[in-house]
Amino acid sequence: MTQRIATIERQTSETQITCTLNLDGTGTYDIDTGVGFLDHMLTHVSKHGTLDLTIRAKGDLHIDAHHTVEDVGLVLGECLLKALGDKRGIARYGTGAVPMEDALANVTVDLSGRPHCVYHAEYRTERIGDFDVECLEELLRSIANTGKLNLHVNVPYGTNSHHIAEAIFKALGQALAQAVKIVRDDIPSTKGTL
Repeated sequence: MTQRIATIERQTSETQITCTLNLDGTGTYDIDTGVGFLDHMLTHVSKHGTLDLTIRAKGDLHIDAHHTVEDVGLVLGECLLKALGDKRGIARYGTGAVPMEDALANVTVDLSGRPHCVYHAEYRTERIGDFDVECLEELLRSIANTGKLNLHVNVPYGTNSHHIAEAIFKALGQALAQAVKIVRDDIPSTKGTL
């Protein structure tokens, strides 16, 4: 089988990012974005998605974490798309459901080639530590846009903001693990392409 590994670099006046993703990994990670909570969330995607993930990012954190978070999402989505190649044989769809004490997160993905993000999550706090919870939606939207995937996040309930966020990213890992899995010989679309 062809190795499904990709590396993407992004350099702007706001951020410098390198990401390597192995879709057929074991869930090993080495992540340092300068934003501790972002690192924490991405380790869950890697671990629960059995995706090997290495990310190095430097950003304009003297302003805030927004540019770094958004650009890491853009690079991770692009890396995913590149590693998938022509998508031959993939399951295409994946779902994850994770309870995290008081919170439940349901995440569904379709590696369709059509980017769209639906995000239904409410937090009782505006920040988790010093991390702005608004950045979580930006991260997921960025992954969906450059990864060209449908991403639906639904959190029906939860009271602790950290638990809500952690459940989302663990469920995202589960969903991606299912969707990228090789389960067939053809392209999973009646169009013959994704």
